Amino acid sequence: MPGSFLHVECPDCENEQTIFEKASSEVTCAVCGTTLATPTGGIADLDAEVLEVVEQR
Repeated sequence: MPGSFLHVECPDCENEQTIFEKASSEVTCAVCGTTLATPTGGIADLDAEVLEVVEQR
């Protein structure tokens, strides 16, 4: 199951965190709780801005 880890920025509070691009559950911001990624069965729908790819597999 290859996939990449992404460093993203929350659109509401500008918090930066690392998430897996193929998230199997909803990913929320650790600070404000805004949804950053929604699972789709493949690559997640991102609501956050991708700053960089941290690790690509």
